[in-house]
Amino acid sequence: MRIVCAGGGPASLYFSILMKRSDPGHDITVLERNPAGSTYGWGVTYWGDLLDRLRDGDPATARAISENSVRWTDGVAHVREQSTTHPSDEGFGIGRQRLLDILVERATDLGVRVEFGREITDRGQLPDAELVVAGDGLHSRLRQQYPDRFGTEVATGRNKFIWLGTSRAFESFTFAFAESEHGWIWFYGYRFSSDRSTCIVECSPETWAGLGFDRLDESGTMALLERIFARQLDGHPLISRPDGGGSASWLSFRTLTNASWHHDGIVLIGDAAHTTHYSVGAGTTLALEDAVSLAGALRRHPALPAALAAYEAERKFAILSTQSAARYSAQWYENIPRYMHLKPPQLFSLLGQRHSPLLPYVPPQMYYWVNQAAEEFTPLRKLRKWAGPKVVRTLAGRRPGTP
Repeated sequence: MRIVCAGGGPASLYFSILMKRSDPGHDITVLERNPAGSTYGWGVTYWGDLLDRLRDGDPATARAISENSVRWTDGVAHVREQSTTHPSDEGFGIGRQRLLDILVERATDLGVRVEFGREITDRGQLPDAELVVAGDGLHSRLRQQYPDRFGTEVATGRNKFIWLGTSRAFESFTFAFAESEHGWIWFYGYRFSSDRSTCIVECSPETWAGLGFDRLDESGTMALLERIFARQLDGHPLISRPDGGGSASWLSFRTLTNASWHHDGIVLIGDAAHTTHYSVGAGTTLALEDAVSLAGALRRHPALPAALAAYEAERKFAILSTQSAARYSAQWYENIPRYMHLKPPQLFSLLGQRHSPLLPYVPPQMYYWVNQAAEEFTPLRKLRKWAGPKVVRTLAGRRPGTP
């Protein structure tokens, strides 16, 4: 099969690897608009079960990713001048550029053509192919050519965020909440190499404007954020530009969905198909799982339309729980003043429960104590699991929106 992948992100590259391993006779080209070695973003996160799936697909890729990743086994939350630490599932971080380098090297070793500096704005620019994989991200040009066919919808979140790096290598997955005269501002920090961490700063639009970020230039923004989080950064600077990448800017997160994931030989994958709020750290995992699913569907179904339909059905169902968790997580942060009166251990506990659809409807202190009791008393835990969704539907029907 002749295959062209528009966009050289993790989804397209890993899909090309799987397809070449399945049949070396496939003719596969990956076209990436950026120069080689240039990427946006800092580090990405994933969990151990992803490595298991990658080993099933290509042990060499899984081994290289594992060897170039860092690990953590707990999380720490800094609230004002207090801190609390909790154990967590083993998490992993890897630099986005390092991940891409691993995938490019493996793909080219298998015979995939990877061409950089090839920006695609129209399908007519593509080589002839039986299958076009649109892995060109949130702003996919290929998808935008057929808005009615794909049924794309975008919902913009309320909060402002900026994606930065720092030379502070956090040993744990780190949350830091600082209170200013204009409201709360916080960051999520996680290590992705021996001397670098990702640091995503977020706040409400009122806090963002009140602190003057709407007027500050890049250097002024970095200086102010370094003052606000001086204790957590421990003298290390924030960095706005990854090596070879552009500068960071404040954004509002956009959640993208598509009614259909394929049309006329074009199939969407990764962020071109769906996005989930960064606070659940699932974007790269979902993209790689898309690649696994699409390659599997093409192996199982000789007819291309049937394969693409099977892929779409499988992935739409598979990501439902993550999409739901991401929506509630984003809402939790958009309503963060509701929780900041809690003591740090209680706040950290509800931080871990932010994906719950019941939490917005229950007073935070009450939810904390009920959740603690449920964890220790099996019948109450089962009752919570059974009754929670029913209560949510009832309350949501009476009053729209999130409290």
